[in-house]
Amino acid sequence: MIAKILFPLCFLIFCFQAVFSQQLSGRVIYRASNQIMIRIDSTDMSPDEIAEAHEIMQKPWQRDFILTFSKTESNWRQIETLDGASSPSADQGLTISLSGNGNEILYKNLANTRYVQEQEFMGKEFLIQDDLEPINWQLMNETKRIGDYMAQKAIFNRLVEVHRFSSEMVEMESGQDTLQIEAWFTPDIPVSHGPENYYGLPGLILEIHNGGKSNYFQKIELNPDSDQIVIQTPKRGKIVTRKAFEAMQEESIKQMNNRYQGKQGEGSKIRIGG
Repeated sequence: MIAKILFPLCFLIFCFQAVFSQQLSGRVIYRASNQIMIRIDSTDMSPDEIAEAHEIMQKPWQRDFILTFSKTESNWRQIETLDGASSPSADQGLTISLSGNGNEILYKNLANTRYVQEQEFMGKEFLIQDDLEPINWQLMNETKRIGDYMAQKAIFNRLVEVHRFSSEMVEMESGQDTLQIEAWFTPDIPVSHGPENYYGLPGLILEIHNGGKSNYFQKIELNPDSDQIVIQTPKRGKIVTRKAFEAMQEESIKQMNNRYQGKQGEGSKIRIGG
């Protein structure tokens, strides 16, 4: 008798969760914090000047971003900082003000694992179109509470390109390093979205740590009015692949290295990425 009652009940709960997941949409505010990893060693600078330069460059900057999502699509863009702003009540929703470069949009489509990203580089606009990077997440047993949600930890290791150069080098040194990405997601919000290009977990990513860069969950609004969920596909800029865009960035680093090679007498050394 109990089994006859439990089976229909479990089936109804499963159906409710499936329908809820299909209809789920929302907007999430994250705060991004980035530690600038640049080291300076110069014989032309006093100890106080070196200490001041380190303090300025090592001080993390903070910016606020909004993730707007439906079941399979999302937008990621920068907004004005939330400092000093009061938390909206449930009936007020989220009030969003775009920042100066808030028009740069990252669009992700989980259904076809593609993304489109507007990116400015060297004064030119580019439109990066490519496949989303496969992420081999490893789910951990650690949990913690983030706001009103219980979150679970997940990690994966990523190979990153590292470039080092200085006036003392004949050529720029390039190599690879392994970086561990740490994410905290909540199964309470059953969508596979997350900040930036991160995705693929069985719940919304609320917090993520990538070396010296982190994104922290601030506020969320689930299932707002349909006219508030507008997901755009970026269209501005010259179309390139991620590989082509990174090749342009690497060429720019080489040119920077060449400029420093011409200033060997100054005794300055700059190291980026290590």
